[in-house]
Amino acid sequence: MPDDRYRLYSTADLAPVLDHMARQTVALLDDTPTVLLGMLRRGAPLADRLLDRVRALAPAAPVERLDLEVKRYADTLELMHPETHLKAPQDAAATLAGRRVIVVDDVLYQGHSLFRVFAWLATVKPAAVHAAVLVDRQRYQLPVRADIVGVTLKIAPGDVIECNVPPYEDEFAVDLWRPAAG
Repeated sequence: MPDDRYRLYSTADLAPVLDHMARQTVALLDDTPTVLLGMLRRGAPLADRLLDRVRALAPAAPVERLDLEVKRYADTLELMHPETHLKAPQDAAATLAGRRVIVVDDVLYQGHSLFRVFAWLATVKPAAVHAAVLVDRQRYQLPVRADIVGVTLKIAPGDVIECNVPPYEDEFAVDLWRPAAG
């Protein structure tokens, strides 16, 4: 039986989703300098897209961008690392201390990656920490929730949400992938 793929959100469909995420983000902002921390891979270009929309809504808001390498799963949700792998830029701790940090990722699945990032962020003492995700699957294994959510998709445990985000894919979209029964 072949794999099934379904387009859930096209580029046009995701424009109002990102606008909604930007409004949620702006609602969190105050005078505290803020950093959108993009989780590599797809969280980084999502953070760029979100930052563009935040700046359109709140041009004077003190918001910067930084990326963080976090890896646990392959794109197929195959476990790559038994423990979530995290690699931060050398100056990240100094950049994030005392600031509002909004961690941006494509999909919140079980919470392992965000949990690891939150634990690391606690050591650098930011003023506040929030999570922003394009898709929340609500299949948590750890006590991690997102403050900023684009869409919530409750799908079968064996199904996979694929966020297609340029430059990694050609088109900005969200697909449901139902792997063939093996």
